[in-house]
Amino acid sequence: MNHLICKNRLNKVSLSFGKLKSSLAVIDNSPSVITSQREPDVTAFDPFRFFSHLAKTKRYTIRDAKIIHAHLLRSGLLQTNVFHFNFLLDCYCKSSSMVKALKLFDTTPKLNVISWNIMISGYNNVSLLEDSRRFFCRMLSLGFEPDEITYGSVLSACSALQATSFGMQVYSLAIKNGFYTSGYVRAGMIDLFAKNFTFEDALRVFGDVSCENVVVWNSIISGAVRNGDYWIALDLFRQMGHRSLVPNSYTFSSVLSACAMLRELEIGKEIQGKLIKCGANDVFLGTAVVDLYAKCGDPDDAKKEFWRMPIRNVVSWTAIISGFVQKGDSFLALKFFKEMRKTSVEINIYTVTSVITACAKPCMLKEGEEIHSWILKTGFYMDPVVIAALINMYSKIGCTGLSEKVFAEMEDRVSPSIWTVMISSFALNQSSQKAIELLQRMLWEGLKPDEFCISSVLSVIDSLDLGKQIHCCALKAALINDLSVGCSLLTMYSKCGNLEDSYKVFELIPIRDNALWASMIVGCSEHGFVQLAFQLFREMLVEEIMPDQITLSAILKACFSLPYLKMGKEIHGYVLRAGIDKTLIGGALVSMYSKCSALKSARRVLDILPLKDKVSCASLISGYAENGLIEDAVFLFYEMLTSDLAVDSFMLSSVLRAISFSYKSGLGTQLHGYIMKLGLDSEISVGSSLVTMYSKSGSVEDCCKAFQQIDEPDLIAWTALITSYAQNGKGAEALRIFEFMKNKGIRPDSVTFVGVLSSCSHNGLVEEGYFHFNSMAKDYGIKPNNHHYACMVDLLGRSGRLKEAEKFIKNMPIEPDALVWGTLLAACKVHGDIELGRLAAENVMKLDPCDAGAYVSLSNICAEVGQWEDVLKVRSQMRGTGVEKEPGWSLT
Repeated sequence: MNHLICKNRLNKVSLSFGKLKSSLAVIDNSPSVITSQREPDVTAFDPFRFFSHLAKTKRYTIRDAKIIHAHLLRSGLLQTNVFHFNFLLDCYCKSSSMVKALKLFDTTPKLNVISWNIMISGYNNVSLLEDSRRFFCRMLSLGFEPDEITYGSVLSACSALQATSFGMQVYSLAIKNGFYTSGYVRAGMIDLFAKNFTFEDALRVFGDVSCENVVVWNSIISGAVRNGDYWIALDLFRQMGHRSLVPNSYTFSSVLSACAMLRELEIGKEIQGKLIKCGANDVFLGTAVVDLYAKCGDPDDAKKEFWRMPIRNVVSWTAIISGFVQKGDSFLALKFFKEMRKTSVEINIYTVTSVITACAKPCMLKEGEEIHSWILKTGFYMDPVVIAALINMYSKIGCTGLSEKVFAEMEDRVSPSIWTVMISSFALNQSSQKAIELLQRMLWEGLKPDEFCISSVLSVIDSLDLGKQIHCCALKAALINDLSVGCSLLTMYSKCGNLEDSYKVFELIPIRDNALWASMIVGCSEHGFVQLAFQLFREMLVEEIMPDQITLSAILKACFSLPYLKMGKEIHGYVLRAGIDKTLIGGALVSMYSKCSALKSARRVLDILPLKDKVSCASLISGYAENGLIEDAVFLFYEMLTSDLAVDSFMLSSVLRAISFSYKSGLGTQLHGYIMKLGLDSEISVGSSLVTMYSKSGSVEDCCKAFQQIDEPDLIAWTALITSYAQNGKGAEALRIFEFMKNKGIRPDSVTFVGVLSSCSHNGLVEEGYFHFNSMAKDYGIKPNNHHYACMVDLLGRSGRLKEAEKFIKNMPIEPDALVWGTLLAACKVHGDIELGRLAAENVMKLDPCDAGAYVSLSNICAEVGQWEDVLKVRSQMRGTGVEKEPGWSLT
């Protein structure tokens, strides 16, 4: 504080300093020199040199403060001169001795606003922010008028405390007292809003008054960067240039960070040019430039800029290492860490965690273990942040056992963050049981889980009861309003099939971000609540929330689940008007048009995409296959191969599905050979599609061979094999495979039971059919749908138990659809039951008036028993409704 060390004022007390040389021992630990007992040596303590030294270095120790304190006491200046009192108070505060500063503050009645400012700033510097706020309140209660420094310091404390409401009251008081245009006050308020996620309010404060203060501009630019509004930060920097304001190092550091986050290297180079032109050059700016090049994927220039720096501190070394880590270049990150260790620069926690993150890859277990050994030797192992990083590293490598070992060896078991990382490790590796057990241990030890912990556990839960317990835990921990927890809760309820509770959670969350809307819309689409998905999408647009790729893909999926082509076209139009990059949702658009049978539109969308991706092509191939355009599907696949587009499992599965519809076994065999050449026959999706293809061609033996090639068959693969045996009349074998699947610990779903019930139906196994049908709800909690009821009706019908089938339909808890009645009609045709057949046909015609099969079947039943008048009536009725019978066809 230069205004506290005015030379003129010190001249008045120079003699007093000379008389007290004995009490003011020399600071450099050398003894005081006394040349004469009568005349003191004034050179033993030079007040001008002492105060000037402190002012220049700005470093104060408790010893310095005590020396000055002793002199001022003996000279009698402490109680009479507020200038010296404030200087001593400042020394204590800057030496972090706030207890002594407070005692000194309370000993004198002669206080001014500077005294209060010193104390408030002192509390801020040692992070005693609540004390800073209380001191401000005490200042007001005693009638002292704060100045702009006071308001700025208190606003800084409010910012760190996230005390937005109190900060707004302070700002209002500052405006009332005439500090409306003060740059220091406005900068403090902007910083308060920006750090507490109300950046729009920060912009409003900034725009209230035209300002030429660089500090204020720095506050709003850094606030934009902190809140992720990088383009706003760059625009503000541009406006600052138009006002001829000269940016400083802090300004350049902020905008360079914005460029790095946006990966805008060219803009960053322009700013670097301005930086050089302004002559700004320090280690922090050099670090920001290095960080820019590293994050923008230019390692060569990053290295050049780094080695050009005259001084490289730990921050600059860490910046280039972490930059390479973020770009996934672990080799360069470790190389620079090795170089850093050769220098005398002290390595800190941030450097260590960056290097650990560089090793968090499945192929870098050896390097990770070497870094772990080095950490053990250097003592960084005692830091909880390092332990958490090691647990996370081994987790991403896939070595959960090593993660557990690190966790078991830690001494600090009161740090919830480490428990959270370990739980997240289990969740990442799908060890749901261990994640839940560790959460229980955490609660038993009295530790409070945070939002990341709750979200991680919820991500691996597939039990509704357990999910509700975790929901209660989140309520108890007051985390229910957290966005990540809310998103995880509604996803959990949706995954467990309870969309009602999922929607309740969604409605209770006060602030919803894009991810939350997307999760809710995805849940509605996947569970058939398509109208609700559309309603949510409309509400989202009304609230002016720009939908992202996930949301748009989900709502387009809802369109083709109806299908609802008109709505899909409207969303496509919205994408075009909003200027959203079509490459992000190209696959979803192609899928929507394909599923809605608008294949020409799907092809047009695919053709205009600048980069044709595998998902888009596979979607159209699948669309061609499902609409019977097998040749188009195969030709599109051929186009992909000739254009060197990489082929993956999903695409091959789509082509196999198309070939299975064509009944061209030779083409399927050729593709199987190509798949084996690629080494993809062991993939689950490809293997399952091969099983289905061979099943439809009637080759059960080839089905088994394809199934045996799959490394780890999942439920889909087992279901495909069971269905294959069922469709080819091998019901007993299908049931044996079903039992074998259950013994493997694989839980069947509703599709599996369709295959099982079909097996019973094709082999007349009525009792077994009833057993498995009842087992669905009793043992697995699966509610039968119309497909399962149709299988049971088919089973009873094939066995000639038509009356029992009729009774079974009447007792159904759900309304029978055309499929169920149509199955009964087919059985009546086989057994010649005209009355029951007439009843079944009438219900089919009522539910599906355009079903020509129902008219034909009823007509044939009447013809077989010689009721020709009824035959004529049925055919007349058929012509009256405009239904036409499709002509039969044969491959031969």
